[in-house]
Amino acid sequence: VQLVESGGGLVQAGGSLRLSCAASGSTFSINAMGWYRQAPGKQRELVAGITSDGGSTNYADSVKGRFTISRDNAKDTMSLQMNSLKPEDTAVYYCMAIVRLGNRYWGQGTQVTVSS
Repeated sequence: VQLVESGGGLVQAGGSLRLSCAASGSTFSINAMGWYRQAPGKQRELVAGITSDGGSTNYADSVKGRFTISRDNAKDTMSLQMNSLKPEDTAVYYCMAIVRLGNRYWGQGTQVTVSS
């Protein structure tokens, strides 16, 4: 499974960005997916997760009500709509997929920078 993120960039506080993750390869084996982020000097943390059918989602408390995760299995894509962005949202955002055997695959990451 290969994952490629896109959509990162520089935005002012209060603005919005939409991240996308395109999956390729053995996409039929993908189960749950999620978005993680890692800020400088901090550990990578879960931002949002979504089940295989998209029927259930979960969010970090810090992004609840501002971020929305979604996926389109027909197109092998996952998205993260980020609204009301804050400077503390600045980080490298990673797409992650869990396959049926339990292995995790990661994208290369996309930088999100929120200026105050």
